[in-house]
Amino acid sequence: MVIALSLPKPSLNESMSAYFKKCEEKLGFVPNVLKAYAFDMGKLEAFVAMYNDLMLAPSGLSKLEREMIAVAVSSHNKCYYCLVAHGAAVRQMADDPVLGELMAMNYRAARLSKRQRAMLDFAVKLTAEPWAIEDHDREALRRAGFSDRDIWDISAVAGFFNMSNRVASATDMRPNSAYHAQAR
Repeated sequence: MVIALSLPKPSLNESMSAYFKKCEEKLGFVPNVLKAYAFDMGKLEAFVAMYNDLMLAPSGLSKLEREMIAVAVSSHNKCYYCLVAHGAAVRQMADDPVLGELMAMNYRAARLSKRQRAMLDFAVKLTAEPWAIEDHDREALRRAGFSDRDIWDISAVAGFFNMSNRVASATDMRPNSAYHAQAR
């Protein structure tokens, strides 16, 4: 089951149909999160556009670092869907199954660079206590080598996954079973 809610059966427009086909070709399946949003083309297109911009567009953050943020935030939020799907991405991108598992369970137990640790500490604090972020938090990121644009990107990725985690939890969204076996 993709989600527990009973929503209208999707009728994909041309661009989203092509996107689903591209997912099938590259991944071998269409991620359930996309199927879940497919009941409304506007919501699906907005989700895909924001995801692609934040996770794939040029950034001072590597794609792996962005996936690490997704997993650390999702771990704090206990989002089953994102932990499984993005944990698989971390395992694959890092070529390190142990790192993927540590990220999902407790990123603080992983052997991370000072840069990665500062980034994840900030993302998790932004998740847990956004009102408590102050200048010293941003300064710690700058000392770790992040630019102000990078800080924006860290914040935007964390914010996106906080939203996604909440929607996934509220709708009982389940990850594709293929994710469980990837990069092990």
